[in-house]
Amino acid sequence: MPENSPHLLRVADLPNRKTTHFSLAPDKSARKVIAEELGLISLRKLTFKGDLRPTGKKDWLLTADLGASVVQNCVVTLEPVKTRIDTTITRRFLSEMVLPDEAETEMPEDDSVEPLGDSIDLEAVMIESLSIELPDYPRASSAEVQTANFTEPGKQAMTDDDAKPFAVLASLREKLDKS
Repeated sequence: MPENSPHLLRVADLPNRKTTHFSLAPDKSARKVIAEELGLISLRKLTFKGDLRPTGKKDWLLTADLGASVVQNCVVTLEPVKTRIDTTITRRFLSEMVLPDEAETEMPEDDSVEPLGDSIDLEAVMIESLSIELPDYPRASSAEVQTANFTEPGKQAMTDDDAKPFAVLASLREKLDKS
């Protein structure tokens, strides 16, 4: 990634008393690369517009509007599902953020906080934000989930109601109440 790229902002070059405005709108070939990276059928539109302002002596606040039109496979029928995403993204880049050395750590309560490095990659923030906002299980309006029961021949299949532990207790209680 070239250092003079408009989406890669060197922190040392940012004015520390003024807001820096930005606007990203990847072209068709860039959207195709992003769509492949995120496992999308297509990414028809993508915009990321906002500002980066200094907070305190060394920290930065990014606020941006993310807009996208995506097409994903339905999780049930594999039909294309169109989704429109319009949301506001907030990231706080902290210069004094201490990262734990442990291999496993818990997620912080505030997931908008990130450590401040030498530069802020607006394109990376845009793609990460888009991936977070994508529907996890896109479903076509015509998709119907049907019940499928699998078991050995000669045995009765277990149903969803059988798997509910309190359903058995409720039926036992009903039997006791009747007697």
